[in-house]
Amino acid sequence: MSARHAARKERLNPIMMDDTPHDPHGHEHHTHGHFLRGRKKGQSRLGLCVAITVVTMVVELVAGILTGSLALVSDAGHMLTHGFALIISYFAIHIARRPATEKRTFGLYRAEILAALFNAATLLVISGFIFWFAVKRLIHPVPVSGGWMLLVAVIGLLVNVLTTLILRKSAHDDLNIQSAFVHMLGDMFSSVVVVAGAIVIIRTGWYPIDPILSVLVCVLILVWAYRLVRESVDILLQSTPAHVNISKIESRLAALGGVRRVHDVHVWSITSGLHSMSGHLEIDDMPLSRGTAILDAAGEILKKEFGIIHYTIQLECGDCVRHAMNH
Repeated sequence: MSARHAARKERLNPIMMDDTPHDPHGHEHHTHGHFLRGRKKGQSRLGLCVAITVVTMVVELVAGILTGSLALVSDAGHMLTHGFALIISYFAIHIARRPATEKRTFGLYRAEILAALFNAATLLVISGFIFWFAVKRLIHPVPVSGGWMLLVAVIGLLVNVLTTLILRKSAHDDLNIQSAFVHMLGDMFSSVVVVAGAIVIIRTGWYPIDPILSVLVCVLILVWAYRLVRESVDILLQSTPAHVNISKIESRLAALGGVRRVHDVHVWSITSGLHSMSGHLEIDDMPLSRGTAILDAAGEILKKEFGIIHYTIQLECGDCVRHAMNH
């Protein structure tokens, strides 16, 4: 007996959104209701953060020009690009939620990863520009109005804390939103640094602290950007997700009754939080109904223990193959 059964999570837990699209042939769409609901909530939070960020960015930019603070201007520059990053992430989710087609059977989920990669790249570029301006300021210090710098920096800090808290929940399972979240974290730390610099300037009048702290912010942002680039590239290269141990999957499936051997196991991420697996189970010669039960049990293991919600498993009857070869 030889059978192939494409088992997917919606058969195990059929939760669908009312607006979840279906393919032209009437089959269930591969996107799962709870997964889409999480993306939709994240998109709403991104929209709110965009509005807050843009308003604060304008205030900081004007204040930075009037006070002569590079730290404020650099923070406004961060917020400009971060607002742009939030917009990109917002529309990436919109694109990713579109239905799969015959040409794109997995849909457009990878748009989220491309957005995350782009956002990480912009962090690298921005940090380079700020570092360059900071070095110029160290060579030629410029007087800064510490009082106004402190006032605007505190307002910026409160706004950044608010937007970071808004995105925090959605950033855990979505690399796209995580990239926007890192942008907001960068803004928050930048605001903390600007506040500290303003206090030093007010108390001591030491203006070089402004560009020095700007460089510190750049270093922190570079570390976050590197991690985002690495995770985005891993998904695009279909690397095994960090939390998945292939050997453990093979041993767990091999322990199922009737399974002789597990081989050709591959696990990858379609997008952050949406993982796929393919593999072969060599089983005893048995009725198809028993083989289907094995597939259902394997699906429960993949879903509950490894967080894999898309899987395709091919059953192979070892005795059948050997018997055919002997005759």
